[in-house]
Amino acid sequence: MLKYNFKYEWLLLIRNRWIQLLSILLLLLFGFAVYNGVQKVETRQANITAAITELKSQETETLSVLDSLEKGLEVSVSRWRLPSRAVVVGNSLSRVVNMPAKSTAFIATGQSDLFVHYVKPTVTGDDLSLSYTEMTSPVQLLFGSFDLAFVIIYLLPLLIIAFSFNVLASERESGTLKLLASQPIRIRVWVLQKLGLRFFWLLLCIIVTLVIVFAIFKFNFATGWTSLVVLLSYILVYALFWFVLAFATNIWIRSSAKNAIALIGFWVFFVLLSPSILNQQSNTLYPIPSRTLMLNQMRTLKAEATKKQDEILDNYLRDHPEYAINDSTQTRNFYHRYMATQNLVKEELSPVVEKFETQLEHQHQWVHTFSWLSPALTVQNALNDLAGTSEKDYQNFRHQSLEFAQEWRNFFITYMFNNQKFKKSDYQKLPSFTYTYKNEVGYLRILGLLAISFIIVAFVFILKPMKYLTVTE
Repeated sequence: MLKYNFKYEWLLLIRNRWIQLLSILLLLLFGFAVYNGVQKVETRQANITAAITELKSQETETLSVLDSLEKGLEVSVSRWRLPSRAVVVGNSLSRVVNMPAKSTAFIATGQSDLFVHYVKPTVTGDDLSLSYTEMTSPVQLLFGSFDLAFVIIYLLPLLIIAFSFNVLASERESGTLKLLASQPIRIRVWVLQKLGLRFFWLLLCIIVTLVIVFAIFKFNFATGWTSLVVLLSYILVYALFWFVLAFATNIWIRSSAKNAIALIGFWVFFVLLSPSILNQQSNTLYPIPSRTLMLNQMRTLKAEATKKQDEILDNYLRDHPEYAINDSTQTRNFYHRYMATQNLVKEELSPVVEKFETQLEHQHQWVHTFSWLSPALTVQNALNDLAGTSEKDYQNFRHQSLEFAQEWRNFFITYMFNNQKFKKSDYQKLPSFTYTYKNEVGYLRILGLLAISFIIVAFVFILKPMKYLTVTE
């Protein structure tokens, strides 16, 4: 019977032009989505490249001035901007601490439209002055980005619904169901075969169109074939879930119109409502302290610390005797007091910042823990992890950049407190930064979604006794 079902479904789909229409539609959707994703990645890389190019230009100019100073030549630079002063180098030649895009970053925009991808820590700057967010279009934040993840999560289920909502009901409504009564096959098995064949053809169309689109945009299959396999496995599991819902709906509901309404209701609940409900619950259970109040507290602490800078500097040098190893430190200047004050402010604000980050981490953990309630959210998180644009990736970038900012300041503090001149030979000793991704892929969440699909199928078969297809059924 499976052989006849396969032949009948193929002829039916070809005659109704479902395969042709589906292939063209997938090619257009995937092509436009990948094009948008590639454009965003290229813009991101161009911004980073421009910042690095500017830094290299400044480096060349600074090294030239340092060389002239060491040779005793005159330079047309104000003495406050001489690169022989460590604080000048630490502020003007700050490293471009950047987060390069993965080769798969075009798949999902994720959090990349909310966060910057490079910062420039300075010696006299503080951690809170490093901007990790950027202004973006409120319209784009409302509707999201038309990327490959959007097509997979939002549009693919609608195509599946249109492809499978009336598999059984159309046979009953057209009267052809009675002709099948003579065949010794259970109704659930017959519907499952028909939907399984449609799932096969849909998956084949997706694989072919994705390979074509990736080839058009010059995706490196040699190094990225594993990412492509992972992406296809996510699509397979997600599409399978929606076909399973269509299978259950076709068995339990006997009207095409009611089937369509029920499946659209599932789409609204799982794709739109569930993520919103989880997000609202996380905000209610773990409210984030006001960032405005935190900034106001920072300004208050700085104002109070400014009034007693000499006392703060004495205490700082007492706690850090390595910065008071010679008599030159007795010549106190603005930057000595400023660095000691900044260190005190950072220590005073650490509990406030820690509370802010803890609540944010609790929110993310809550959403991830209950993401299985929304298949759309599960796949979105998995695709973000694959693309390197998840909130975990940007939190990881933030932590790594803060560590480097502290390393950058520590390098120059010794020069500043010892009034030591910065030399051309010291330039090679400057700290460098390389961002490292944490390879976290949501296999467990995807396997959980696969398990839910099998449970639904088993429930459909167990709910009622298995019967042979009859005229009255």
